[in-house]
Amino acid sequence: MANWKKITRRSLLVGSAAIAGGVAFGIWRYQTPYDNPLKEGLSEGAAALTPYVLIDAEGITLVTPRSDVGQGAYSVQAALIAEELDVSLDQVRVWPGPPSPAYWNRALATEAAVFMAPAEGLLRSMTETGVSAAMKFIGLQITGGSTTVPDGYEKLRRAGASARETLKRAAARRGHDPAAMTTRDGSVILGDGAAIPYTDLASEAAEIDVVQDVGLRDPSTWRLLNNPMQRIDIVDKSTGKAKYGIDLSVPGMLHATVCLNPAQGGGIDGFDAEDARAMPGIHAVVPVTGGLGIVADTTWQAFEAARSIRASWTPSPMPATMDGHWQALADSFTDAARDSRKRDDGDVDTALTEDALTAEYRAPYLAHAPMEPIGATVRVTEDEVEIWSGTQIPRFVQENVSAITGHSADQVTLHTQLIGGSFGHRLEDMAEWHATEIANTMPGTAVKLTYERETDMAHDFPRQIAMARMRGSVSEGRVTAYDLSIAMPSVMASQMGRQNMPVPGPDSQIVAGAFEQPFAIPHHRVTGYRAPDLAPISSWRSVGASSNGFFYNAGLDELIHAAGADPLEERLRLCDDPLARATLEAVGEMSGWSGPKSGARGRGVALTTSFGVPCAEIVEVTETEDGLRITNVWAAAEVGRVMDPINAENQMQGGIVFGLGHAMNCELTYTDGKADQLNYHAYQGMRLHQCPTIEVRLLENGDRVTGLGEPPVPPAAPALAAAIFALTGQRLREMPFSKFVEFA
Repeated sequence: MANWKKITRRSLLVGSAAIAGGVAFGIWRYQTPYDNPLKEGLSEGAAALTPYVLIDAEGITLVTPRSDVGQGAYSVQAALIAEELDVSLDQVRVWPGPPSPAYWNRALATEAAVFMAPAEGLLRSMTETGVSAAMKFIGLQITGGSTTVPDGYEKLRRAGASARETLKRAAARRGHDPAAMTTRDGSVILGDGAAIPYTDLASEAAEIDVVQDVGLRDPSTWRLLNNPMQRIDIVDKSTGKAKYGIDLSVPGMLHATVCLNPAQGGGIDGFDAEDARAMPGIHAVVPVTGGLGIVADTTWQAFEAARSIRASWTPSPMPATMDGHWQALADSFTDAARDSRKRDDGDVDTALTEDALTAEYRAPYLAHAPMEPIGATVRVTEDEVEIWSGTQIPRFVQENVSAITGHSADQVTLHTQLIGGSFGHRLEDMAEWHATEIANTMPGTAVKLTYERETDMAHDFPRQIAMARMRGSVSEGRVTAYDLSIAMPSVMASQMGRQNMPVPGPDSQIVAGAFEQPFAIPHHRVTGYRAPDLAPISSWRSVGASSNGFFYNAGLDELIHAAGADPLEERLRLCDDPLARATLEAVGEMSGWSGPKSGARGRGVALTTSFGVPCAEIVEVTETEDGLRITNVWAAAEVGRVMDPINAENQMQGGIVFGLGHAMNCELTYTDGKADQLNYHAYQGMRLHQCPTIEVRLLENGDRVTGLGEPPVPPAAPALAAAIFALTGQRLREMPFSKFVEFA
């Protein structure tokens, strides 16, 4: 990980420093794979066939290094390997594997390249290769950005194919004709029909070089992929057998929680913990970053003791009121604060007429609020550190834990756990920090840290607060000019700053989901303004696009209405990307679109391209005696190729519910740096009775394989706002919408 600091301090600029990766880093080094981490400590007779396939006499293990936060990541990764390995998913074990640079995330480079070189072509291609090379040398192992499938689509299939061909070569060493061999159901099938199980070939396969030059099977022959699959975890999750980090039990462990300054960013001046220490079952009260750690026989005892501590807290550096946060954004629309302008078509200033339409939009802070509060279990001894944690950033955790304890990183063993929801929450590692600080004071004893729900909410690193200002003009029933300015603090600087990693250059997330939209408006500009640091923030499901999808579509909708045009037809006329256009056509067909209002129904449409995925949605609302009800949603997305139709549909539906629920009811506000919403009663999202019927269509017209964890979120809020306007005539420019309308 140390290489990152060297790379970022040189800024990794697009141009000669990044061309083709090979110039900056050396082609040979870029193409050289990392050592296989599975070979370390390998038992006798076991074969580590690539970093993703481990076979021994006991069975077949597939390594799935992208974390499962409920999105089915383990299943899809296992299926990608199993498709080429010729095994069924009930024949294998799945293991997240150890932290290793061998599991670096190649797909993250694609979105970075789109921002750095917006126009497709040679520069974009060279930029992507250069950024990819940098990420490889960093060894950036991370789950996020809807990259699990794009990253694994080829590399995991190749891992399975290499393992398959290596096992056939091992069988050939026994004198069998390799030309007559096939594979099926975890066995090499010989010319006479006899089967040799892979497990019987493990020791021989371990002695030969892994076959590298292998072809991949045509998708028309797939057994698993592109077909409905049952996720490998679905039965255990449905029956309560699945074990998450919060369920972990280690022999002899103690339990802990933390007592932190209720104000984000504040510290501790002094404390009185005598009452806590005197309570039954309490073992220790120790200092941790930002407060105190309490160790007890049970989690409940630790919670009770934490509540009894009297502390003197220092104030938060944040503005005292939300008005101060909003004012900081409003003050950021200046040349001095300009961060990027990646879209500047035509001559916007000249095209904007004197009667140009103007509007301002707001998006609040949002908590991650997953069902499982954060926590971690750590045991520190003289020779090693063991940590059990659900995390999306295993190598960061490994490095940071080693820095706290003084052990080397290779003395830190991380056991990645199943995660009960994240939405970006587990891209942070403060719980691992606190657990390690506590365990470091109690050598040899495993300490399981659990945050109270209220502590988790209060000390979340939420979605960014953001503001946008729109100016636009129309002529002869068409949108002719659109100028969108967006102000928000830097998500990447805040998040990566906690990892002591500088982020050079503009932050792509300030304009993500806005600058790259596929609409050929003649005079079209998108500008990002970097607001000062306010609340510490982090990645939240779809990051910048989560708010910018609302800003962009809401502004476009107002212009289309001013032009007197149909919201769907004008988008279709402006759309210059055939893949995005197809998603608009699909939702129009699915919904039987006949205009934004029909009788007692209002409909709104939105399209946002994010993470390389054009996703179009139409939301329908009706008015009832109890308020507005969302009755139907139609959604279409271009994914390139579907891995699992059932899970892909679930991802779309889940993202839509997530986007709608937050747009309706959720915000995180601060008073004197303290979060005002600390549990679900004050942060409701969408209730079950409010969930609409959702119809999904997945398109496979493109040649780029994409992910679906985040793209359904950005279009949901603007489509809902447009539907409400169509029905009621009330224009909503700020979330949550429940501030202005009532939902049934």
